[in-house]
Amino acid sequence: MRADVSSRRLAVVTVSYNSSDVLTGYLDSLSDGLAGVDNCEIVVADNASSDGSADVAEAHPLRPRVVRTGRNGGYSAGINAAVATTGPDSDILILNPDIRLLPGTAARLLDELADSSVGVAVPKIFNEDGSIARSVRREPSLSTIWSDSLLGTKISSSLGLGELVATPDLYRIGGAIDWATGAALLVSARARAAVGAWDESFFLYSEEVDYLRRVRDHGFSVRLVPDAQCVHIGGAYHENVQLSALMTRNRIRYFRRHHGRLATAMYRSGLLVEGGLRYVLGPGHRAAFHAALTTVATSSERPAGAGGFARLADEGSGS
Repeated sequence: MRADVSSRRLAVVTVSYNSSDVLTGYLDSLSDGLAGVDNCEIVVADNASSDGSADVAEAHPLRPRVVRTGRNGGYSAGINAAVATTGPDSDILILNPDIRLLPGTAARLLDELADSSVGVAVPKIFNEDGSIARSVRREPSLSTIWSDSLLGTKISSSLGLGELVATPDLYRIGGAIDWATGAALLVSARARAAVGAWDESFFLYSEEVDYLRRVRDHGFSVRLVPDAQCVHIGGAYHENVQLSALMTRNRIRYFRRHHGRLATAMYRSGLLVEGGLRYVLGPGHRAAFHAALTTVATSSERPAGAGGFARLADEGSGS
């Protein structure tokens, strides 16, 4: 651990929405996960939960600061509400409420920020069964979507062609990446100052793709740190038709922000092929297909907002 870790200011931020069943375990894990970090505050932004999540957080022995947003404006809005209560010189460790930090994880991530070129550091994530969660992704492109569509995620990732990065050496050694799922991210204070707020027009999904692209566009790197580790309980979005549809819509709209109309049409076609080939495999795939079929993105269009998805924020956030 480098000497400056103990002197850095850290704010640990989570967004809760009907998360009472996982919040206690999350908060319990922070004591060991934050070992070696002396200057730290814990913030929970509660997006108008109806299950007493805010009360659970306030009653925990760690006594986190609870920000009751009064609405469910989505994951980005919750992050922004929590971050607004912290100082501008704080690094921000953003964690889903179903994350469990392993001992020393925060200090190791902070250690990575001693390199001023690093804007975001992400830990290695394990599934509940102990397997490594392939949490690293490539920037969405025509080659990644068509590889995933025609070959399937497992084959395309094994060949280094798809959006999901499965390279064993990366998860063993670490290094620079395009982006990683938003379940666990440490954002440096310098990157915060340069990049600004999270885009609240992404209610759920693609918000971390957008944010980490902006980090890279400002000249910072995003790095995977394998010896900083956590467990993610997670959820299966393919089992939820609304989440599958929302993810698909926001993928198209994110892509359109950075590419022309023809390229976006080809990207959307890749999603249609992907959903069509897997149509019989379950309702989530069918919902994704129909979302791709009905989503027409323009360069000025904003990503899908809350709409009918407000109650779903606790079921995933780009993870």
